[in-house]
Amino acid sequence: GGGADMSIDLYQIHFPNAWSNENYWDGLAECYEKGLVKAVGVSNYGVDAVRAVHSKLAERGIPLATNQIQLSLLYRFPIENGLLKACDELGVKVLSYSPLALGFLTGKYDKNNRPSGPRSKIAQTLFDGEAGEAFPELLKVMKDVSANHGDAPLSQVALNWTRAKGTIPIPGARSLKQAKQNIGSLDWNLTDDELLALDTISAKVPAYIAPDKSPFPKEDINTKLRMFDS
Repeated sequence: GGGADMSIDLYQIHFPNAWSNENYWDGLAECYEKGLVKAVGVSNYGVDAVRAVHSKLAERGIPLATNQIQLSLLYRFPIENGLLKACDELGVKVLSYSPLALGFLTGKYDKNNRPSGPRSKIAQTLFDGEAGEAFPELLKVMKDVSANHGDAPLSQVALNWTRAKGTIPIPGARSLKQAKQNIGSLDWNLTDDELLALDTISAKVPAYIAPDKSPFPKEDINTKLRMFDS
């Protein structure tokens, strides 16, 4: 009849499992085939895993819509290890989480003004680590880009870098102001020269966190399929 559409727009597996991954993929397919969901995706899947689930769903004529992964100017692994390229080849849209790198890409922190708690160790890596002045230099380049766009917030520069990589950033927001700033990034785009400048300097900055620190299972213990790269 004319009832409201109750199907979910996007249904994702939140992270890879240590076993029975194919059973979860079958679950996605069943939800799609029953009309409970309009699209299905995964999260934190590496190159081999995203190819495997894409292939499995394709056997039933179901597209894999998304892979939600961490990506930012301070976490470039999906670019360097081929994950972004693999998703692009398969037509899988990447949703970039932590695009502001826990606030380190908003300009909120500097060498003298640092966060407390667990983030203080990350600040140590970025401001005192072997890369020396690379992170402050990245912030400087981001400020230069900001100036070219009416002094846009640095958060918008960071978000538009992930957009320039063909992904959809999903930043957090703790206030209405932050939410409006995030939405404001859609009002402008990086130029090719700005993107190149950001790519060049960010490649010199150490990642603010290493992939092996992530809690996700690296492989399926039964099939030995590599599940997580970055």
